Amino acid sequence: MDRFSKYVKEMFEWNEEMRDFLESEKVGEESELWGKLNGFTEMMEGLGHPLSDLDLLNLQTKADTIQQEMEEYFKRKQVIGDIWMMGTSLPAGGHTLPDLPYPYQALEPYISEEIMKIHHDVHHRAYVDGLNKAELSIKKAREENDFSLINYWTRELAFHGSGHYLHTIFWKNMIPQGTVGPHGSLITEINSYFSSFELFQKHFSEVANRIQGNGWALLVWSPRSRHLEILQAENHHFFTQWDTIPILVLDVWEHAYYLQYKNNRKQYIENWWKLINWNDVELRFEKASELKWQEF
Repeated sequence: MDRFSKYVKEMFEWNEEMRDFLESEKVGEESELWGKLNGFTEMMEGLGHPLSDLDLLNLQTKADTIQQEMEEYFKRKQVIGDIWMMGTSLPAGGHTLPDLPYPYQALEPYISEEIMKIHHDVHHRAYVDGLNKAELSIKKAREENDFSLINYWTRELAFHGSGHYLHTIFWKNMIPQGTVGPHGSLITEINSYFSSFELFQKHFSEVANRIQGNGWALLVWSPRSRHLEILQAENHHFFTQWDTIPILVLDVWEHAYYLQYKNNRKQYIENWWKLINWNDVELRFEKASELKWQEF
């Protein structure tokens, strides 16, 4: 077997190994890693004979790039892999307050240590306690077949549960000093649906700034329409759009910013963009976008 034939054989074997690896890791077919491997396969199948040393070098460089991107992809997943956990479900009333992924003062000067302590230790804890109380009360109502207060406890379940879940996302959506803007499939989807990152950012900021009273701005993935969307949530659970998955969320309740920014919510929103952990957002998007329901 000549050098060309041997090399091509090795490249095809490497390509198959990479495909097997992605399948074993359950990487969705929409991932750009699959696209790169498919492009590499087409390039390999279109090769002529013989190849020059420069052609072989370019081929090897392409393979090395894919290998490096693959390693970086799984390295990022490992770093914040606690986003998705496999295990048993929580019992009713079993929720706990998650630790912050950074010190209280780590988001300064954009969000103060005082705000973070009150926001996390007081407000988020209250949502956890309220959620546990609602779940246990509803469990008791089922056991005693007494549903006279079910409307009240169901509202409490929605309010405190949404508060707990959104805050849990909110803490990890941020990182000290932020990261460089979105990459990969997320920026591709943003540019496709919102036309550009700048228009997406403007849209999100305007939605956050124009919420009447307390609430959230959310970037969500809709498995049914199969695109991103920007939503408002009054308080935690009004004006929501069910069957969507939060990707990026911003807390614009007054306790999140008022001690530092007073009534200047706009400045708080502008500075919040400097704190976003886009790796976390991208991984949420990659996982959420694997879901695709039948359109109706």
